[in-house]
Amino acid sequence: MFQLDKLLRDNIRKLVPYSSARDEFKGEAQVFLDANENSLGSPLTRWYNRYPDPLQWKVKEALSRVKGIAPQHIFLGNGSDECIDILYRAFCEPGKDNVIINPPTYGMYEVSAHINDVEVRRATLLDDFQLDLVHLENLVDENTKIIWICSPNNPTANSMNRQDVEVVLNNFPGLVVVDEAYINFSRHRSFIQELTDYPNLVVMQTMSKAWGLAGLRLGMAFASEAIINVYNKVKPPYNINQATQELALKALEDTDQVNDMIRALVTMREQMTIELAALPVVKKIYPSDANFLLVKVTDAKAVYQYLLNKGIVVRDRSKVELCEGCLRITVGTASENRQLLEALGQF
Repeated sequence: MFQLDKLLRDNIRKLVPYSSARDEFKGEAQVFLDANENSLGSPLTRWYNRYPDPLQWKVKEALSRVKGIAPQHIFLGNGSDECIDILYRAFCEPGKDNVIINPPTYGMYEVSAHINDVEVRRATLLDDFQLDLVHLENLVDENTKIIWICSPNNPTANSMNRQDVEVVLNNFPGLVVVDEAYINFSRHRSFIQELTDYPNLVVMQTMSKAWGLAGLRLGMAFASEAIINVYNKVKPPYNINQATQELALKALEDTDQVNDMIRALVTMREQMTIELAALPVVKKIYPSDANFLLVKVTDAKAVYQYLLNKGIVVRDRSKVELCEGCLRITVGTASENRQLLEALGQF
């Protein structure tokens, strides 16, 4: 049975979080003399001399309307990497606890674990890139705190079988994190609406992919109010800057344009799949629920270097387990896709 309080590190349970001036103030005011800001403004603009909302309520309220979940169930991080790191710092005892990843998968789960001195156990995916539930179960012990599941997965681009993820959620007493960075490009529905059924579930998404705002560094975690309270307890006071909050709010006002971009990218992904498959250099294209393709080619290292010489950068994943001989290719603009296809056609 999942018990959040027992999962928390003792020092986090006892932690009295930093209380900023904006945390203590509630309501509306015209004169702010509480936070030692420069009241005369900045040489750049007078709008950014004030500290931002530490809990980003306006952004969360806008996200709430888009995602169909209460703002109290939303955490905003400085990229998804902050959402990942805080879970390690809050729930994993350095030098004692362990987590399970399912490689090939997003590399920051492992990097962040090593930074926090947490053991990483690897339940390598099956040949069809699905979860190996037997191996995963055998790796779990009393010190296993988090299982990381990326779906749609990076770099394989496929979604995990929903029933398999539910098996993990129903049988693991620790946190199960489902990273949905690419969910907007998938036909599968998000796990966000399952939060009421699974108190141990954390769902991560991002503004970097479908929203086209990678430069803003805005990640999202959705979870029970109790887990979100832990996030807010551990995070830096002002982790999301004012400019990012304003631009995110503006983006959230125009979901129609975002949906149009998603449809356009999916259409180009399908067209790229057809055209790449016709090229002699391409041996296999794996099914994709993301905005990229995992493509097996005749000689990944040579093709990568050839494209680089032509000014086209893709990702060589040929040294990643189960991805031998593969390049990861992002869906670009129509012009960029055409340049790629023409170059590969001449290889």
